[in-house]
Amino acid sequence: MAEELVTCDIADQIARVHLNRPSKLNSLTLPLLAQLVQTAQRLRADRSVRAVVLAGAGDSFCAGLDFASVGKDPKKLYLGFVPNPIRGTNRFQEACWAWRRLPVPVIAAVEGHCYGGGIQIALAADFRITHPEAKWSVLEGKWGLIPDMTGVRSLSELVGVETAKRLTMTAEVITGARAHELGLAGQVSLSPYDDALALAHQLTERSPDALAAAKRLFDKAGGVSPRRLFAAERREQLPLLLGRNHKAARVAGLKRETPTYADRARR
Repeated sequence: MAEELVTCDIADQIARVHLNRPSKLNSLTLPLLAQLVQTAQRLRADRSVRAVVLAGAGDSFCAGLDFASVGKDPKKLYLGFVPNPIRGTNRFQEACWAWRRLPVPVIAAVEGHCYGGGIQIALAADFRITHPEAKWSVLEGKWGLIPDMTGVRSLSELVGVETAKRLTMTAEVITGARAHELGLAGQVSLSPYDDALALAHQLTERSPDALAAAKRLFDKAGGVSPRRLFAAERREQLPLLLGRNHKAARVAGLKRETPTYADRARR
C-alpha cells in the first residue's frame, strides 16, 4: 500500500487536506506531488465539499522540494516536466494549479516553513492565513533556480511584478507578518488552522454557485480585457439570479433582517 503523503478528511462539508511528511517538514517528493493532484481531482468531483483547508502536518506548511529524493530518479524527474496536453501543466505545476481549478474556496493555513514549492502551493489557494513568525521564501533563487510551479503567475498577481522579481531574485526569507504586509497572505493569526476552519465554516453558509462564479471571475480578471471580463460577469450572473441558491439566500437574509415582535417592542 502506498504511503499516505497527503491526507484528506471531510466533515461538515469541509475538506481538511494535509501534506503529510512532518519529519521532513513536508518537503515535496514526486509521489507527494502526485497525491496532491489526485486529492484535488477527487475533491473537484465531490459535490458535498463546500470549502477546503490546506495545511501541513506537524510544525511546518512545506519546506519546498526534497532535492535528494527527486534527484534519485532523473528519468521520473524529466517525465514530471512533460505537460499534460489537455491541462497544459506538468506534474509540478498541476500540484499547485489543481487547487485553482476547484470550484470551492481553498484556504491555506501556514505555519513554520513555507519555502520554494511550498509557497507556490500556498499561493494557489484563494486565501492564506499565516502565523506571524512563519518563514516564507521563494527559495529557488538560492539554488540557482526559478519558481516553476505556477509561482510566476501567482506572485505577480498578488504583489506586482517588481516585488515578485525581488522576492525571486533575492530568495529572501521573510516572516509571516511581512508576507501579510506585502500581500502574500491575507491574514495574520496566532492560530492559522483554527481561523482557516472558521472561515471555511462561514463560507459553507454562502451559495456554492455564487462562490464558484466569483472564484472563476477573479481568477481570470487579470488575464483578459475589460470587455471580455464584463461579458464573463454577465454569463455568470444571469444563471445565479435565476437559480435556487439565490432565492434561498434571499429568503434566509430577509428572515435575519426582519425584526421580531420583541425587537419592535424594544423600539
